[in-house]
Amino acid sequence: MRKLSFLVSTLLVATTVVVGAAPDAGAEPDDTVSVTVEKAIENLPVAAEESSGYSAGKFRHWTDPDQDGCDTRAEVLIAEATTPPAVDGWCTITGGAWHSYYDKKDHSGTGALGVDHLVPLAEAWRSGASGWTAEERERFANDMDDPRVLAAMTAAEKRRKGDKDPARWEPSDDSADCRYIAEWAAVKGRWKLAVDPGELAALQNMVAECPTEEITYDLAL
Repeated sequence: MRKLSFLVSTLLVATTVVVGAAPDAGAEPDDTVSVTVEKAIENLPVAAEESSGYSAGKFRHWTDPDQDGCDTRAEVLIAEATTPPAVDGWCTITGGAWHSYYDKKDHSGTGALGVDHLVPLAEAWRSGASGWTAEERERFANDMDDPRVLAAMTAAEKRRKGDKDPARWEPSDDSADCRYIAEWAAVKGRWKLAVDPGELAALQNMVAECPTEEITYDLAL
């Protein structure tokens, strides 16, 4: 019991909570950031995008880290179901129901669903992931430690979104804007990704509807 108490105390001491200010160079992976959406957007580094060299293959995704037979895509579908589906020993998913918040649509079964990287892989590459290791890109592409990184969405809406950032795309359902930009800021902050000037302007314009909403995320890098 004493050993367990010591372990818990050590973990608590090892976690730094960064409130309000941008995480500085001393911030470590797993440190926690708690901030308003407005401040989170303000804290994101601004840089021009560079797309040369990108391919989706540089982000190894839909892996099965826990080797339970379900890859990351299946794990997201199972985790986000509003009515749990049946899952057999081969990870075949049948039944179930899901809600796609981008377009406010409910789905029975997985036929019309896709699993979306909220910050698309190409956007991540343009925003700093081109400088990551292959292992870091794989971690990003399969990140289930933060449920905002990956989301089950209407496949048609996912296709419309493509690799666009908030300057070029926003959810079909206008009431989803605050959630979308809060999650965008959290994912970019978590992975220390930059925004380009047009993207920043779009985020600042959209955040006027929800400037004081609080978000919390753990640093991945």
